[in-house]
Amino acid sequence: MRHSLTIGLLLATAATANFAQGAAAPAPASPAKKALVAKVLKLQQPGIEGMARQLAEQPAMLMLQQAGMALQRLPAERREAVAKELQADARKYSEEATPLVRDRAVSLAPTTIGAVLEEKMTEDELKQVIAMLESPANRKYTALLGDMQRALGEKLVAETRATVDPKVRALEQTMSRRLTAAAAAASAPAGAKN
Repeated sequence: MRHSLTIGLLLATAATANFAQGAAAPAPASPAKKALVAKVLKLQQPGIEGMARQLAEQPAMLMLQQAGMALQRLPAERREAVAKELQADARKYSEEATPLVRDRAVSLAPTTIGAVLEEKMTEDELKQVIAMLESPANRKYTALLGDMQRALGEKLVAETRATVDPKVRALEQTMSRRLTAAAAAASAPAGAKN
């Protein structure tokens, strides 16, 4: 499902670039082709919604990462409480923003992804895509994606932790030294910098 959505999104991007460059609009699709495209979009809706959720949540995740660094500068007794407040703020943002972005993505899909599918694929190709998306094997595979990713992630972390953790700590120390030195240089009197 993700693979098909990715292809659809890439095609949508390419089509948008072509339209922006003045490409001629394609002939209208037949009602049968429009129905096939609508079915593909319906089958891909969970992937479209997932992409929208990731886009909506990304700013909050980045801010939480940046805040995590700033939290280290707070007194130890305040860190946990402030961290919980920040997480609650991020959760509230996500609860408000995600439905807006998700609903807009679903409503834009027919005029973006759908337009590309209508232009670039034949009715027979769309029927083949639908058959693939509806196949029991594809459904089972898609349902297993989370389990497969989780299993790989757990094993990968377990097997690389001993070699990666020291590198992460070294990077943190190096960055901390650089930031401390830069802050000290910035706060030094003008004559002391020479």
